Amino acid sequence: MDFLAVGESVADVVRTPGAPDVTHPGGSSANVAYGLARLGRRAALLTQLGEDAEGRLIREHLEGAGVHVLTDGQRGTATPTAVVTLDAHGAATYDFAIGWTLRPVDPPAGGVRHVHLGSIGALVAPGAAAAQELTARLRAVATVSYDPNVRPALMGARAAAAAQAERCVALSDVVKASDEDLAWLYPGERPGEVAARWLRLGPAAVFVTLGARGAHAFTAAGRVAGAPVPVEVVDTVGAGDAFMSAALDTLHAVDLTGAAARPRLPAALDGPLLARVLRRAGTAAALTVSRAGARPPDAAELSAAVPAR
Repeated sequence: MDFLAVGESVADVVRTPGAPDVTHPGGSSANVAYGLARLGRRAALLTQLGEDAEGRLIREHLEGAGVHVLTDGQRGTATPTAVVTLDAHGAATYDFAIGWTLRPVDPPAGGVRHVHLGSIGALVAPGAAAAQELTARLRAVATVSYDPNVRPALMGARAAAAAQAERCVALSDVVKASDEDLAWLYPGERPGEVAARWLRLGPAAVFVTLGARGAHAFTAAGRVAGAPVPVEVVDTVGAGDAFMSAALDTLHAVDLTGAAARPRLPAALDGPLLARVLRRAGTAAALTVSRAGARPPDAAELSAAVPAR
């Protein structure tokens, strides 16, 4: 397996003023796995799904793209839901009904080259402990990425959430966060300051997305700025996850996934490669926000849309 994403699946009930509610499959880690499969990668998702209509919707959505869906075998759990309210500009706020009780599981048979740990699944007890433990075990054979994708209503006390996030950062080779994530975790600190501190915990690169202002990549060698991709926004659901999927896909394409690649990452992540990652990931995010729901591009659409250089 090329990629294993570990974390939540969520049925997003999208609520727009003056329109009926529409339910979309979602969840940060589920979106990343889906995006990777859409880009042609062999992707699996370890998650929790209920035996209900929302669970069936999400499973069919993921498996339809080629994602191999794994669970911890628990019965009687309800599929998590989130009411996503969109404002006049398509920006989303969330109201969650989520339980995350993932139990310890064995690593997938056949091996994994890269593990992605994300959002609610990485930080919300009691399931976060099993997600982090599995990621730590797989780190011996796989590279690791992490996206806190902060949901303040579920994160509990800020200081404890920041400490949990830093434990995940320390497990990771590549980290992605939005400027809004960092502002909630570390009020008053600049994104570059947080990125520098996170780099000292161990990752080779930290990507910070800035919404309509583009994104930056930080490494020990400095900062690379990615220009924003002009787009008419329908909604912002899944934009960060599409960025993450495309970034990981780009690194995989140049053989920078798998534990054997870890020693090469600091030198390999130079300015030209980081600029390429930012272009592809930023374009994937732009395509996703140009339509409703977390619907990232496939490989052909992304290749056609990436600006030529």
